[in-house]
Parts: sequence; structure tokens; C-alpha cells
Amino acid sequence: MKKLMLPFFSFLLVLSCNSQKNIAVAQTPTPTKPASTQNPGYWQQHVDYKMDIDMDVNTYQYKGKQELVYTNNSPDVLYRVYYHLYFNAFQPGSEMDVRSRTIADPDARVGDRISQLKPNEIGYIKVNSLKQNGVNIKHETVGTVLEVDLAKPIQPGEKVTFNMDFDAQVPVQIRRSGRNSKEGVALSMAQWYPKMAEYDFEGWHADPYIGREFHGVWGDFDVKLSIDKNYIVGGTGYLQNPNQIGYGYETGTVKRPNTDKLTWHFKAPNVHDFTWAADPDYIHDVLQMPNGPKLHFLYKKDLNANELENWKKLQPKTAELMKYFSKHIGNYPYKQYSVIQGGDGGMEYAMSTLITGKRSFGSLVGVTSHELAHTWFQFLLATNETKHEWIDEGFTVYISNHAMNEVMNQGKKNPLANAYNSYIGLARSSVEQPLTTHADRYEFNSVYGTQAYSKGAVFLAQLGYVIGEENLQKTIKKYFKDFAFTHPKPFDIIRTAEKVTGLELDWYFIDFAQTINTIDYAVKSVEGNTITLERIGLMPMPIDVTVTYKDGSTEDFYIPLQMMRGEKPTNATIINDWAWAYPTYTFKTSKAIKSVQIDPSEMMADIDKGNNRISI
Repeated sequence: MKKLMLPFFSFLLVLSCNSQKNIAVAQTPTPTKPASTQNPGYWQQHVDYKMDIDMDVNTYQYKGKQELVYTNNSPDVLYRVYYHLYFNAFQPGSEMDVRSRTIADPDARVGDRISQLKPNEIGYIKVNSLKQNGVNIKHETVGTVLEVDLAKPIQPGEKVTFNMDFDAQVPVQIRRSGRNSKEGVALSMAQWYPKMAEYDFEGWHADPYIGREFHGVWGDFDVKLSIDKNYIVGGTGYLQNPNQIGYGYETGTVKRPNTDKLTWHFKAPNVHDFTWAADPDYIHDVLQMPNGPKLHFLYKKDLNANELENWKKLQPKTAELMKYFSKHIGNYPYKQYSVIQGGDGGMEYAMSTLITGKRSFGSLVGVTSHELAHTWFQFLLATNETKHEWIDEGFTVYISNHAMNEVMNQGKKNPLANAYNSYIGLARSSVEQPLTTHADRYEFNSVYGTQAYSKGAVFLAQLGYVIGEENLQKTIKKYFKDFAFTHPKPFDIIRTAEKVTGLELDWYFIDFAQTINTIDYAVKSVEGNTITLERIGLMPMPIDVTVTYKDGSTEDFYIPLQMMRGEKPTNATIINDWAWAYPTYTFKTSKAIKSVQIDPSEMMADIDKGNNRISI
């Protein structure tokens, strides 16, 4: 299949992207209720899952019984509910299949592979029966969504119990989840169960699974998994019965009972997803962080010697990363986290990540840094990934790149330089779409990637340029404090910044997230001691300017943006505001000028840096 190559805005991410070193991190108890927010009218739905799963590792089929207690915390009467049936995407003719075969630049991991799956290789979830408070209810499977007509409407504040029996088949590993990955992992079980769709003040979010991200309802999970006794299981939740299965999950020791199958019992409090992986050849290492979570590492014993060594070396680095994110965002609130070889690259889940394991050490740490950072940006700060993928991916790139810079001693002046270059390349092209684009609606996969990862990261890094780096760090911490365990919306980060700084910042969100307006400021002229600057792009910004005088001295100037209604903290000489509608701005200096430089830090995403400097 011919692919459209867009090299001018391709981007590179590190993710693609039994050590007992004592590294402490502050630990807080696992919360059982959503954190309070700055919106007194906020509400969110709640689900409690109990699932009994019987897995046949020979046929890759499993049977499930699910009891779901749904609490309607909304002010609305609900007449229908919806479940996600993600595994149905891995069937010939599915939306994921057709989209992959018709988009100009398909994900190479998918391509046309789904169309070639045989009946015993596809994925499916078949709902056999569904009851509401003991009464059979009508339901219809429509692609990857189960549409359910309720026997009785769910009133505001009411709890309803749904009981479901279902059969399922694990697809051949193609995208994120599946069986028998390229690295030989038997089961990567993500998006594997009927999952209640989210309902919020915007209504239902029953999006089909076409290729992108996810959204889920907060709740508690109680999962019992019966599987071949030779398989080792890791993932979301706390193991409840290590003695019964003969497995020391806290130490990695194994002494299996004499039986064909074992039932692993996990509980996970206050999460919005549940993922697991299983393989008979996992090595399981454990690292306890003092005053912090227990870290689990599960990886295949058939990795080569260098790869096995990399997994050992990864363990103390993961503890350092955990400490970094807890310090710079907020405390990790759970008792454990697992890094598991599986999947098709790297993907974050509740209390865990699945990553491919055959990597260099730097790549292994990089992908772990990225996926672990997602624990904060999207898992704990659970934005709707399908609609706001740039908050999820971009903020993760921002914080994980800074973490890598410190933990791996990279010494980069700007850890986001590649993200800036990638975004600017896209902005100068003709194919950019606004950040408000739904994750599945991008014309090109490569545009989605640059937007979500690079422009999203620049949004946060550049916000530091606008409000000051110290204020940005305060904003990130307050954002976590106010919105952890909820579903924040993109504008919440801007309102948080406004509360931290007292500045007006809606203009920044509107232009950079909701439009494809670009930043382009230029030094238009220097005549004697008079400097004239020009705004060429439509997007407004406050401006940092450094003037070098002919006597060799320098002076920094700060030109406030009038609509910001204030200034960032600065040691520069603050001069008159620049009102956006005026295309030019003129000011005078006290001495003869040798050169003028706009934005010497290069933290402003100016798309044409060639006109930012004049030398006399």
C-alpha cells in the first residue's frame, strides 16, 4: 500500500516511545473517593465490577460473568446505556480494519492485517445475556459498541446492578492487545472485557474503537481469573490470594499447586480500567521503594543476555522516575506499579504498562518513562483521550522528557526541542488540523502523532514561557491536586494557571488549541536607537527581547501582551503593552544598538526564527 510521506514534521520519541536500590517517594493511601475540584457542580458516574473469567490458553477463548453496579451520579434520567466491546475491532470489515486500509499512511503495525484474520484468529466479545436488577434487557451489538435498552430508566442517584454472561476470543496480536506478540508474549489483555461507556455533562461517549484512545468510568474492580497453572499473571490490582495459587507475588517466588488451573484474584480500587498479561515464561522481579509503591517487572526469560541485563538495570531507573513524577506532579497514590513485557510498543494502563522488551537500555528507560508518566496525565487526570488526545500525550511528553533529562543525565538545555521542531514543521505545512480534532478524525496518522505528542507538549512548555517557569510548576501541581481522580477538560489547565497567576489566558488556549493560527514575530527595523517589531502571524504572544549594545553590554526587555492583563515574573525591563490588533510595535533604547533578538530562550513556538534577529 502506498504511504504518504510527510518528513517535514515527522517526530522522534524515545518510546519509538533484581536491583534493590533504595529510592524513596512519598506514599499516600489509595483514595476511595474523587478528589474535590474547583467546580462545585461537578459530578461523575461510578461503576463497581465483579468478573469471573475462565481462560483456555489453547483456544485463546474465555468465558466471563460480569456483575456491574452502576451509580448514576448525574442529574439526568438514563434510558439507555452502552458498553465498549473493543475486541470486535479485530475482525475483517471492522471500522478499524477499513480505516487502516483506506487512510493514506496506516499504522504499520496494523496495515491490512485485520482483513486477513481467520475465524480462529479474530477477536470478539459476544454478549449471551444481560440483566438489569434481575430482568432480561434488550441489547444489540453494533461493531465495537453494545447498545442497551433499559427495562426501567435509571433515576438520578440510583444504583443499578447489571449481570452479563459473555464469550470472547483473544485476537492475534495486532494493536495493543492480543495473543502471541512478535516477542512471544502469550497474552496481552487490554480492552478485553465489556466496559461501560462514560456518561458526563456532554452526554454519552460510546465511541467506536477505530484506532485511537480510550475513556472510562471510575470505580472498583474485583476480578477472578482462572488460567493454566503454568502461567504467571501481572497487571492492574492487588493480588488477594497468593497462598492459594502458590505464588509469592510480593517476592516473585513460585510454588504451584498440583492442579490444572489456578484462579488469580485481583482487586483494584478507584481505577477506570483493568489490564493484565500472562505468559508461562515470565521472570518476575520486585523492587520495594521505601515509603512508596512496590514495583513489579515481568519479562520473558528468553530475551538475549543484553536485553535481560537491560531489564535489571531498568528497575532502579523506574524507581527514580516514579520519584520524579511524584515530586513534580503529585504523589503516586497506589501501592504498586508493574512494567510488563507485552503489547506492540508501549501503552499505559491502570497501575501498569505493557511495553515491548527487546530494546536498548536507553529505549527501555525512555518508553517506561513515557508510559509511567501517563499514570498522571490521563490515568489520574483522566481526560477523554478520544477527544483531547493532546492533553494525554502532549503533557506526558512534556514531563517524561524532563524526567529523562534528569534521570539519564542528558544535559539538554531544552528537553522539548525536538517537539518544538516537529510542531513548527507541521505548522509550516498545509495539513495541520486544530488540536480540538477528534483522535479518529485526522486525515493522516502522522498529523495525529505530531499534534498529540509534539504540539501538545509545546502547549505546556510554551505556557511556561507565557506565565513564567515557576508559575508553570505551581500550575501543574495545583492541576493535579484539584482534578486527580476526575475527568478534567482541557480548559481546566488554563483556569488553573489563571488562578495561580491572576492573568487572563483564554486567548492562549483559543489560538493554540482551537485554531491553527501561528506565532510569527519579526524584527522589522532598527534605526538609531529605535527598534520596530512586527507581528506577522495571527496568534498573539508577550515578547522577550534581548538587545546587545555596541559597547558589548546587553539588556533584556519584556513587552507584555495587553489582553493578558499582567506580566509574568521577570528580571527584564518591562516596557509598554503591545495590543494584538496593532501589527507593529516601536520602542527606544538608551544606547547604540549592535543586535536585536526576539525570544532568545526559543521557548516561543515562532514558526520563522529567521526574522527574529537583526545585527547592525
